[in-house]
Amino acid sequence: MISEKIQEALNEQVNKEFYSAYLYLAMSAYCDTIGLPGFSNWMRQQYEEESLHVTKLYDYILAQGGKIHLQQIDEPPKEYGTPVEIFEQTLAHEQFVTGCINELMGIAIEERDYATQTFLQWYVSEQVEEESNVNDILAPLRMVGKEGGGLMMIDQQLAKRLPPAPLAPAG
Repeated sequence: MISEKIQEALNEQVNKEFYSAYLYLAMSAYCDTIGLPGFSNWMRQQYEEESLHVTKLYDYILAQGGKIHLQQIDEPPKEYGTPVEIFEQTLAHEQFVTGCINELMGIAIEERDYATQTFLQWYVSEQVEEESNVNDILAPLRMVGKEGGGLMMIDQQLAKRLPPAPLAPAG
């Protein structure tokens, strides 16, 4: 059984993960409109991954006897700028999520909720991977700039990203 404080914090994170999914879906659509189908694919797969993160949190709350409280999801922006700017915004967003996960872990430690600490460790590791993946794309993007053959090569690479593997059930 989770405490009210943990339940509330996890429900807030569900909302943040829903927003992340929504943001990446909007970024995917934007990339399509500027003629970068590979970038669109990468963002679409990121949307899928964030949707799995929501489900994992949702299932954990229920498995721990908690209640789900779905909240309104904010509208994401419509414009994202250049490919470099898109991935700079992506990195900033992932850094924000990392901070949120760290806050959650702090609450779980404060509440002496060892099960939730163990559960959240997956998210801690996931955020290290998320930021690393974005940085791995940003570095060559910054080198090639806004257009040209280098950008098209990166777009082709991003087109190869596959959907995320399904997550094991929480609990």
